[in-house]
Amino acid sequence: MPTTWQRGDRVRHAGRPEWGLGKVQSVESSVHEGKPCQRVTVAFDRVGTRTLSTAFADLRAADDELPVSSERPDPTDTLAMHMDQLPLEQRLASIPEDASDPFASARSRLAATLALYRFSDAGASLLDWAAMQTGMKDPLSRFNRHELEQHFRRFQSNLEAHLKKLVRDFKRQDPALVAELTQSVLPAARQALRRIDASR
Repeated sequence: MPTTWQRGDRVRHAGRPEWGLGKVQSVESSVHEGKPCQRVTVAFDRVGTRTLSTAFADLRAADDELPVSSERPDPTDTLAMHMDQLPLEQRLASIPEDASDPFASARSRLAATLALYRFSDAGASLLDWAAMQTGMKDPLSRFNRHELEQHFRRFQSNLEAHLKKLVRDFKRQDPALVAELTQSVLPAARQALRRIDASR
Protein backbone atom coordinates (compact mmCIF):
# COMPACT_ATOMS: atom_id res chain seq x y z
CA MET A 1 0.00 0.00 0.00
CA PRO A 2 1.49 3.37 -0.91
CA THR A 3 2.29 5.74 1.94
CA THR A 4 1.26 8.74 -0.13
CA TRP A 5 -1.43 9.29 -2.76
CA GLN A 6 -1.26 11.31 -5.95
CA ARG A 7 -3.89 12.91 -8.14
CA GLY A 8 -5.36 10.28 -10.47
CA ASP A 9 -4.74 7.27 -8.20
CA ARG A 10 -7.59 4.75 -8.08
CA VAL A 11 -8.51 3.80 -4.51
CA ARG A 12 -11.02 2.09 -2.25
CA HIS A 13 -11.96 3.06 1.30
CA ALA A 14 -11.44 -0.16 3.28
CA GLY A 15 -13.81 1.03 5.99
CA ARG A 16 -16.57 1.92 3.51
CA PRO A 17 -16.34 -0.62 0.68
CA GLU A 18 -19.92 0.19 -0.31
CA TRP A 19 -18.62 3.53 -1.65
CA GLY A 20 -17.03 1.65 -4.56
CA LEU A 21 -13.95 2.69 -6.50
CA GLY A 22 -12.66 6.22 -6.16
CA LYS A 23 -10.33 8.47 -8.12
CA VAL A 24 -8.09 10.90 -6.23
CA GLN A 25 -8.92 14.45 -7.33
CA SER A 26 -6.53 16.43 -5.13
CA VAL A 27 -4.02 15.91 -2.33
CA GLU A 28 -2.71 18.22 0.41
CA SER A 29 0.02 17.42 2.91
CA SER A 30 -1.11 17.63 6.51
CA VAL A 31 -0.05 16.68 10.04
CA HIS A 32 -2.08 14.86 12.69
CA GLU A 33 -0.71 14.50 16.24
CA GLY A 34 2.78 15.25 14.96
CA LYS A 35 2.64 12.63 12.20
CA PRO A 36 2.52 13.45 8.48
CA CYS A 37 -0.65 12.52 6.65
CA GLN A 38 -2.64 13.69 3.64
CA ARG A 39 -5.95 15.40 3.10
CA VAL A 40 -7.27 13.58 0.04
CA THR A 41 -10.32 14.49 -2.07
CA VAL A 42 -11.69 11.41 -3.80
CA ALA A 43 -14.55 11.02 -6.30
CA PHE A 44 -16.20 7.68 -5.45
CA ASP A 45 -18.39 5.79 -7.92
CA ARG A 46 -21.33 5.35 -5.56
CA VAL A 47 -21.31 8.33 -3.16
CA GLY A 48 -19.66 11.16 -5.05
CA THR A 49 -16.79 13.31 -3.79
CA ARG A 50 -15.47 12.96 -0.26
CA THR A 51 -12.53 14.71 1.43
CA LEU A 52 -10.70 12.41 3.83
CA SER A 53 -7.67 12.47 6.09
CA THR A 54 -5.34 9.49 5.74
CA ALA A 55 -4.83 9.75 9.51
CA PHE A 56 -8.30 8.22 9.83
CA ALA A 57 -9.44 6.84 6.46
CA ASP A 58 -7.99 3.47 5.45
CA LEU A 59 -7.50 4.06 1.75
CA ARG A 60 -6.22 1.17 -0.35
CA ALA A 61 -5.09 0.95 -3.95
CA ALA A 62 -7.98 -0.23 -6.12
CA ASP A 63 -6.04 -3.27 -7.34
CA ASP A 64 -5.10 -4.38 -3.80
CA GLU A 65 -8.36 -6.32 -3.59
CA LEU A 66 -7.97 -10.08 -3.90
CA PRO A 67 -9.34 -11.53 -7.15
CA VAL A 68 -12.48 -13.60 -6.94
CA SER A 69 -11.67 -17.26 -7.30
CA SER A 70 -13.01 -18.95 -10.44
CA GLU A 71 -13.39 -22.22 -8.55
CA ARG A 72 -16.47 -22.78 -6.43
CA PRO A 73 -15.22 -23.33 -2.88
CA ASP A 74 -16.66 -25.82 -0.41
CA PRO A 75 -19.54 -23.85 1.19
CA THR A 76 -19.06 -25.69 4.50
CA ASP A 77 -15.52 -24.30 4.86
CA THR A 78 -16.38 -20.59 4.85
CA LEU A 79 -14.36 -19.81 7.97
CA ALA A 80 -11.13 -20.79 6.24
CA MET A 81 -11.79 -18.61 3.19
CA HIS A 82 -11.44 -14.94 2.48
CA MET A 83 -14.87 -13.43 1.82
CA ASP A 84 -13.83 -12.49 -1.74
CA GLN A 85 -13.46 -16.19 -2.55
CA LEU A 86 -17.07 -17.03 -1.71
CA PRO A 87 -19.80 -17.20 -4.35
CA LEU A 88 -21.77 -13.93 -4.51
CA GLU A 89 -24.84 -15.45 -2.85
CA GLN A 90 -22.78 -16.56 0.14
CA ARG A 91 -21.00 -13.23 0.34
CA LEU A 92 -24.33 -11.45 0.62
CA ALA A 93 -25.30 -13.47 3.71
CA SER A 94 -21.85 -13.43 5.35
CA ILE A 95 -20.77 -11.30 8.28
CA PRO A 96 -17.86 -9.06 7.12
CA GLU A 97 -14.40 -9.88 8.38
CA ASP A 98 -13.98 -6.75 10.52
CA ALA A 99 -17.01 -7.87 12.57
CA SER A 100 -16.07 -11.54 12.83
CA ASP A 101 -12.26 -11.70 12.88
CA PRO A 102 -11.33 -13.61 16.07
CA PHE A 103 -7.93 -11.86 16.11
CA ALA A 104 -9.53 -8.41 16.30
CA SER A 105 -10.21 -6.86 19.69
CA ALA A 106 -13.57 -7.43 21.38
CA ARG A 107 -14.34 -3.72 21.16
CA SER A 108 -13.63 -3.46 17.42
CA ARG A 109 -15.62 -6.61 16.58
CA LEU A 110 -18.65 -5.49 18.55
CA ALA A 111 -18.45 -1.92 17.19
CA ALA A 112 -18.15 -3.21 13.59
CA THR A 113 -21.11 -5.56 14.14
CA LEU A 114 -23.31 -2.80 15.54
CA ALA A 115 -22.32 -0.51 12.64
CA LEU A 116 -23.82 -3.04 10.19
CA TYR A 117 -27.27 -2.03 11.44
CA ARG A 118 -26.88 1.16 9.36
CA PHE A 119 -28.21 -0.85 6.41
CA SER A 120 -31.84 -1.59 5.65
CA ASP A 121 -33.79 -3.17 2.79
CA ALA A 122 -35.14 0.24 1.74
CA GLY A 123 -34.00 2.24 -1.28
CA ALA A 124 -30.33 3.02 -1.77
CA SER A 125 -29.39 1.45 1.57
CA LEU A 126 -30.10 -2.02 0.15
CA LEU A 127 -27.81 -1.32 -2.82
CA ASP A 128 -25.09 0.11 -0.56
CA TRP A 129 -25.23 -3.05 1.56
CA ALA A 130 -25.08 -5.33 -1.51
CA ALA A 131 -22.16 -3.34 -2.95
CA MET A 132 -20.27 -3.61 0.35
CA GLN A 133 -20.89 -7.35 0.59
CA THR A 134 -20.02 -8.22 -3.02
CA GLY A 135 -17.60 -5.47 -4.07
CA MET A 136 -19.79 -4.88 -7.15
CA LYS A 137 -20.26 -1.33 -8.40
CA ASP A 138 -23.84 -2.12 -9.45
CA PRO A 139 -25.37 -5.16 -7.69
CA LEU A 140 -28.50 -4.77 -9.84
CA SER A 141 -26.43 -5.92 -12.82
CA ARG A 142 -26.42 -9.39 -11.24
CA PHE A 143 -29.43 -9.48 -8.87
CA ASN A 144 -32.90 -7.99 -9.07
CA ARG A 145 -34.27 -6.03 -6.11
CA HIS A 146 -36.47 -8.89 -4.91
CA GLU A 147 -33.44 -11.24 -4.81
CA LEU A 148 -31.42 -8.65 -2.90
CA GLU A 149 -34.24 -8.24 -0.38
CA GLN A 150 -34.29 -12.03 0.17
CA HIS A 151 -30.52 -12.13 0.65
CA PHE A 152 -30.74 -9.16 3.00
CA ARG A 153 -33.24 -11.05 5.19
CA ARG A 154 -30.75 -13.93 5.43
CA PHE A 155 -27.99 -11.47 6.26
CA GLN A 156 -30.14 -9.85 8.97
CA SER A 157 -30.81 -13.26 10.52
CA ASN A 158 -27.09 -14.11 10.48
CA LEU A 159 -26.24 -10.66 11.87
CA GLU A 160 -28.69 -11.05 14.75
CA ALA A 161 -27.29 -14.51 15.62
CA HIS A 162 -23.73 -13.15 15.40
CA LEU A 163 -24.56 -10.16 17.63
CA LYS A 164 -26.29 -12.42 20.16
CA LYS A 165 -23.17 -14.60 20.46
CA LEU A 166 -20.85 -11.57 20.77
CA VAL A 167 -23.03 -9.96 23.45
CA ARG A 168 -23.27 -13.23 25.40
CA ASP A 169 -19.48 -13.68 25.31
CA PHE A 170 -18.62 -10.07 26.06
CA LYS A 171 -21.14 -9.68 28.90
CA ARG A 172 -19.27 -12.47 30.67
CA GLN A 173 -15.84 -10.93 29.96
CA ASP A 174 -16.55 -7.19 30.07
CA PRO A 175 -20.16 -6.18 30.79
CA ALA A 176 -19.22 -2.50 30.76
CA LEU A 177 -18.12 -2.72 27.10
CA VAL A 178 -21.60 -3.57 25.82
CA ALA A 179 -23.19 -0.87 27.95
CA GLU A 180 -20.64 1.72 26.79
CA LEU A 181 -21.03 0.96 23.07
CA THR A 182 -24.83 0.89 23.37
CA GLN A 183 -24.82 4.61 24.20
CA SER A 184 -23.50 5.64 20.77
CA VAL A 185 -25.11 3.15 18.35
CA LEU A 186 -27.78 3.67 15.72
CA PRO A 187 -31.42 3.14 16.78
CA ALA A 188 -31.66 -0.11 14.78
CA ALA A 189 -28.64 -1.50 16.62
CA ARG A 190 -30.07 -0.41 19.97
CA GLN A 191 -33.33 -2.21 19.14
CA ALA A 192 -31.37 -5.37 18.26
CA LEU A 193 -29.59 -5.21 21.63
CA ARG A 194 -32.94 -4.82 23.39
CA ARG A 195 -34.33 -7.86 21.54
CA ILE A 196 -31.30 -9.88 22.65
CA ASP A 197 -31.76 -8.75 26.28
CA ALA A 198 -35.47 -9.63 26.17
CA SER A 199 -34.79 -13.12 24.81
CA ARG A 200 -32.41 -14.08 27.63
